[in-house]
Amino acid sequence: MSELVVDETPMVDEIDVLRARQYDLLAAVLGRPPSLDLIEALRGLEGGDSPLGRAHAALARAAANAGLHAVDRDYFDLFIGVGRGKILPYASYYLTGFLNERPLARVREDLMTLGIERDPALSEPEDHIAILFDVMAGLAAGRFPAPPGGDRQFFDRHLKPWAGRLFSDIEASAATPFYRAVGALGRAFVSIETEAFAMDA
Repeated sequence: MSELVVDETPMVDEIDVLRARQYDLLAAVLGRPPSLDLIEALRGLEGGDSPLGRAHAALARAAANAGLHAVDRDYFDLFIGVGRGKILPYASYYLTGFLNERPLARVREDLMTLGIERDPALSEPEDHIAILFDVMAGLAAGRFPAPPGGDRQFFDRHLKPWAGRLFSDIEASAATPFYRAVGALGRAFVSIETEAFAMDA
């Protein structure tokens, strides 16, 4: 969602590259309605026997049958709405019940510490799920300079307490198979990240 200026990418572990791609994928479908090119790319996702593999396969099937207008409308109803969407995908709202609260301030503090600058073209507050996933993608891929374990710290502070609930809400509230599959994929991925970071702690 965001365009952030960063240093050259260092060598990173293959698993971290795959993690970054997963964060990038979810940020892309949560930050704006997907383009036809993105939907076509998602049709090529390969599945597997793991929970994440099955979620990928389900998203590929949903993308294969997705109508662009229906998906665009579902995105609008979920996240924008007339007045407000069904879901407010912000850390502040999920953690306090209100927008622009202390969780947003904490995100801004940590972004400043990491040297990550907000793209002035962005209209959303930095605690929007797509922006947080953009940051996690950059940390996992080494696109942003951070101390060892910086991605785990950012995840634990800004995503672990609420992102799983958000994806469950998306899965339950979406009108299209496409966004139901996005919700299921995000829920599975956040669960995997939570467990992996807990083992590394």
